[in-house]
Amino acid sequence: MMPRARDLGLISCHLCKLVVRPPQGIDTPARCPRCGSELHSRLPNSLSRTWALLIASMILYIPANVLPIMKTTVLGTENPSTILSGVVYFIDEGDWLLALVIFTASVLVPVLKMLSLLYLLLTLRYRGRLHTLHRSRLHRVTELIGRWSMVDVFVIGILTALVQMGMLTSIEPGMGALAFAAVVILTMFAAEGFDSRLLWDQECRQ
Repeated sequence: MMPRARDLGLISCHLCKLVVRPPQGIDTPARCPRCGSELHSRLPNSLSRTWALLIASMILYIPANVLPIMKTTVLGTENPSTILSGVVYFIDEGDWLLALVIFTASVLVPVLKMLSLLYLLLTLRYRGRLHTLHRSRLHRVTELIGRWSMVDVFVIGILTALVQMGMLTSIEPGMGALAFAAVVILTMFAAEGFDSRLLWDQECRQ
């Protein structure tokens, strides 16, 4: 089996992935010469932090889909809309492409991201079927696609800025938008806080 960077006295930067040899005999924490982030052989409390952020995001995902994500007021009549009701509305209007984009970015992507993080965490405790290389790639994909879950929040922001017509029509973000934004942010932090090097440590112990 190929030796790990850790076995050779090297450290891989968690942020930019640069492999460096930390200086010896220095009390201050070593920093990456490329991005300046603090170097750790393994991120401290990576698993506990990822578990906490993931559980919080899974809890907030319920109000994000149940509570109104925006409130449209037309001639004094308020019409709250959730994510799924918005998808249904665009389907009824025949705009299947927009409905698919909203459903994918706001429903499918967050669920898949939470499930992939949950799978990675569980496979560190119970050996998974996927090879370590594939699990490491799954983590990279999870980090990459997470930021696109903010599409709904961006749409609400644009509509709120554009559709303000005094007493006739107004659009305001609902509590669901706040919960949804929290879900996206928490899952992003959870994915970034998960140290994928732990997967290779497990491989070496087998």
